[in-house]
Amino acid sequence: MKLFGSIPSPYVRRIRMLLADASYEFVNLNIFSEQDRATLIRLNPTRKIPMLVDQEQVIFDSNLIYRYLCQKLDLPTLSWPQENQIILINAANDSLVELLICQRSGFDTNDDKLFFNLQRERVGEVLAVLEQQVQAQAFNDWNYAAICLYCLLDWIAFRNLWPMDAFPALNEFVSANQHQPGVASSDPRLAG
Repeated sequence: MKLFGSIPSPYVRRIRMLLADASYEFVNLNIFSEQDRATLIRLNPTRKIPMLVDQEQVIFDSNLIYRYLCQKLDLPTLSWPQENQIILINAANDSLVELLICQRSGFDTNDDKLFFNLQRERVGEVLAVLEQQVQAQAFNDWNYAAICLYCLLDWIAFRNLWPMDAFPALNEFVSANQHQPGVASSDPRLAG
């Protein structure tokens, strides 16, 4: 199996952490370089990462990669509450990616514009719900949902994307899980 992605991506990192004890090859792509972009376009028409190549099978999305790996590696499937947790995490992650791309494109994402307002509103609300869920011990088991939450929160800190002072349970969750398999080896700060 080959996992294609970039070191800083929280979506790629969640799969790398999931595969921490598995045998696979990680192909680090700089999706903005001409050569690596060509590889991305050739393998994945969505032009997004991660993607997993296993013989002739190419899987395009982290959630589908997880489902594929569940079957291939006999991993536990997600419960419906865990599926909802992933949806929450992805919603915040997607909004933060959009805001980061807009910032890098020269937009002031603090402007009072509908698109920016909607993204900020979504992130704030989702983080508040995730804070409540962590307080209610919904992420006590180290599973794929917890891995996804860890990757989101550490990526927020890495990119300095959102003030986290109002979320002590989320901050404690990150601190308490820094020793988990694959956390250190997949740290986005290693990208340089």
